[in-house]
Amino acid sequence: MRLRVGATTSALLGRHTLTPNPSSFVVCQTYGLAGSPNACRKVAGMNEHEVVIAGGGPTGLMLAAELALGGVDVAVVESRQTQELIGTRARGLHARTLEVLDQRGVVERFLAAGTTHQVASFVHILDISDLPTRHNYGLALEQRAFERILGDWVSELPVHLLRGREVTGFSQGDHGVEVLLADGAHLGAQYLVGCDGGQSVIRKAANIDFPGWEPSISYLIAEGTPREEPPWGIQRAALGVNAIGKLDDGKRMGTVLIEPQVNTTSTPSTEELRERLIAVYGSDFGIHDVTWLSRFTDAARQAASYRAGRVLLAGDAAHVHSPVGGQGLNLGVQDAVNLGWKLARVVRGASPEALLDTYHAERHPIGAQVLKHTLAITALSRGDDRTNALRDSLAELFAMDEPRRRYGALMSGLDIQYDFGPGHPLLGRRMPDLDLMVEGKPTRVFAFLRTATPVLFSFDAARPCTDYTNRAQSVQATCRDRWVLPSIGEVTPPSAVLVRPDGHVAWVGEGGDAGLEAALFRWCEAR
Repeated sequence: MRLRVGATTSALLGRHTLTPNPSSFVVCQTYGLAGSPNACRKVAGMNEHEVVIAGGGPTGLMLAAELALGGVDVAVVESRQTQELIGTRARGLHARTLEVLDQRGVVERFLAAGTTHQVASFVHILDISDLPTRHNYGLALEQRAFERILGDWVSELPVHLLRGREVTGFSQGDHGVEVLLADGAHLGAQYLVGCDGGQSVIRKAANIDFPGWEPSISYLIAEGTPREEPPWGIQRAALGVNAIGKLDDGKRMGTVLIEPQVNTTSTPSTEELRERLIAVYGSDFGIHDVTWLSRFTDAARQAASYRAGRVLLAGDAAHVHSPVGGQGLNLGVQDAVNLGWKLARVVRGASPEALLDTYHAERHPIGAQVLKHTLAITALSRGDDRTNALRDSLAELFAMDEPRRRYGALMSGLDIQYDFGPGHPLLGRRMPDLDLMVEGKPTRVFAFLRTATPVLFSFDAARPCTDYTNRAQSVQATCRDRWVLPSIGEVTPPSAVLVRPDGHVAWVGEGGDAGLEAALFRWCEAR
């Protein structure tokens, strides 16, 4: 597929005789075609949306929800006929992911389906129960359950889910993107977002480089039924960790097995699985009814850019790494929350296109940090004497409160700070979910983030909150809580804060309004 950059959308559309797809939704959308700039137009056979998302996994679904909350017409193209997954895959949510779901008012759905545990791990499990958040824990919840619940929420929103369909390529011009599907149909959009995994068709078609580290180890991962009781738990070997664990039904087993040589080319067979079990444990335990068998490595790669014109990347399409530390699903969901409100504002014409550049500027460093730490955890997982000694030294370090809290906040996503320049320690960090009094009634910060719009909180009764209705919600509040941040500790209470839709603090007032107009213009300007 050839990426034709610079052609006008009208020229692109004029080259094709397209077959209408009755299963898709048709929404008129302005592309700046011939005629009135506000004219609504449907080209024959072209189903038009404001944003098309390639991939309906955790990242794609979360992004669709964020865009729908932002008033955008969005279509998700997903190759699976249903949301069902084979295999366990990701196993849980970290604290910051729970917070962003809480910001949207849906976290209880996920908490009801999972089990809370201390799961933040840097080789050793780090207890975060004393960190200042309502969700000072992780949630054990398999990806298939997470996707099902997330999909149920998305189905309640105005999102077009095109299942059993697959994006195979696209062409982009100055005013839009033409998305090609495997069945020959086309979708028109203002923007296309690739949430289509590590082998992303969108990333490759956009010619975005994907540099990183080649694999140093590969693993088999499988789920099946044993005829004999295996030795449950972890077995550390020279190159890493082998493990066998019980699945939820208590009868089936999941296993992860180190391979003697790195293998990235072939699909594993059940016979290979049995051979590796025998090599590691001396028995294959009569494993049968293998329902999932796959291979993964510790390769780590990151897209050089998260944006190419009107095409953006999120989730595994933007970064891949080892699953150690349980970062992948969480990183993708948080990508979506950072991108969604920005893309919605640009599509609606409320902010200039340059706002999209802040997505790469903010999320690329976070992805790079995750890659670095998963490489470190992989190295620390080895079972040779030198690595064992290093791991024991880290255990002594993490027994101290300050290192434990610092790395616990890092691994749970609670310490993220976007670079907005110098200022109050809150600037660029997630807004704590403080208890508030507003108009004489108790409430909390996250209650004002449900609709994914900016919020200006004023905590100074002597300085009434100015009405910025066309830019942000204005909330006059009283807060008696201490302002405590993970990994930093207590900070000076501000007189006011501007909170972005993703929950990050964009401006901090310290007794006056200096810098507020600039922050409103940067993040909330109505155009």
